[in-house]
Amino acid sequence: MGTEEAAVTMVNYYTTVTPHVRNVPIFIQYSNHKELKTDSGNQRTQAVLQAVSAVQSGGSPSSDVQEALAAASSPVLRIIIDNMFYPVTLDVLQQIFSKFGTVMKIITFTKNNQFQALLQFSDPVNAQQAKLALDGQNIYNSCCTLRIDFSKLVNLNVKYNNDKSRDYTRPELPAGDGQPSLDSTVAAAFSKDSNSLLGKIPGALNPLSAAAAAAAAAGRVALAGQAGSSGVLLVSNLNEEMVTPQSLFTLFGVYGDVQRVKILYNKKDSALIQMSDANQAQLAMSHLNGQKMYGKIIRVTLSKHQTVALPRDGLDDQGLTKDYTNSPLHRFKKPGSKNFQNIFPPSATLHLSNIPQDVTEDDLRLLFSNAGGTVKAFKFFQDRKMALIQMSTVEEAIQALIDLHNYNMGGNQHLRVSFSKSTI
Repeated sequence: MGTEEAAVTMVNYYTTVTPHVRNVPIFIQYSNHKELKTDSGNQRTQAVLQAVSAVQSGGSPSSDVQEALAAASSPVLRIIIDNMFYPVTLDVLQQIFSKFGTVMKIITFTKNNQFQALLQFSDPVNAQQAKLALDGQNIYNSCCTLRIDFSKLVNLNVKYNNDKSRDYTRPELPAGDGQPSLDSTVAAAFSKDSNSLLGKIPGALNPLSAAAAAAAAAGRVALAGQAGSSGVLLVSNLNEEMVTPQSLFTLFGVYGDVQRVKILYNKKDSALIQMSDANQAQLAMSHLNGQKMYGKIIRVTLSKHQTVALPRDGLDDQGLTKDYTNSPLHRFKKPGSKNFQNIFPPSATLHLSNIPQDVTEDDLRLLFSNAGGTVKAFKFFQDRKMALIQMSTVEEAIQALIDLHNYNMGGNQHLRVSFSKSTI
């Protein structure tokens, strides 16, 4: 507030009258801060906010505000979805962003193992408002975080209307080669039903209380028209000299709870992996397809199989099939586990946790060097129970994770390893 008196007046007033914002009671109290400091990035955001309100109320923004707007005058947003635990579809994006203006075109694609989208509004001001309101928000509880900036493009060229791209101004466009057009009943349900999952709170993303319901809906749309909306993946181009069910269980277990793994008897460079549901399969596929494992670029696709069969009783399949249904190493058994929030694409930097107190940086550097890689950097967290370790390549980090996740550090303490979004 401008003065301390104004703050006192405000607090006194609102102790007798409870204010509500969007039907939720708000409580106001004094802060320990004497003043708020804003960085330059924040000031620019403030300027843009003023500009948007000036434009909306028919005024013209001041010159510094015009400058800020000019730097962000594209009607096209680039959207990256971090921590994509559930599939996010074109229709989900359209529904969220159309609260801020007319969405004309959307193109979705995967780049650097991240799901991305380009989305074009009819007016740059709408793009500006959507970015300010949605950047950093989660689409579903604790996951699918939107990272939004402006694209250098000012107009998108959409050739096909299907589940990867859409031009809402040209419904007559073809679906394209081998691309399913979106199951129309599902699309209609998503766009028209005011009670649909994302439509309950006008002007806001609905943080879904039932992530499972969200998963079901998102999965239904994402997989419409595709073969195999089961939780089974087909992984091919494996290094058959090196790969084992356990190594696949550990790597794919970063993105979901692996139930069964079967390396194919007649084609040992391929394997079937059964995840606990279709959304985890989708997630593992989007993160691991095209990654290098044991020197070979692996291909991950959805399988037509609904389940992975175990060998018949008494039949020895040389340990090629393993059942992990009751594994204690599943990361996502507990609902709302913190692991849901820490799902990242494979990266050269690994996050280590559950480190015993007496283990030193040198111990860990040696352990990870012995896994066949080069340690480039290391950093303990303050409590020394967690650390970041950076390998020289993503492939080395994948190898280290496979070899050292659940490694016994002594005293029955097992090391936990996952990919990090940080660099050191």
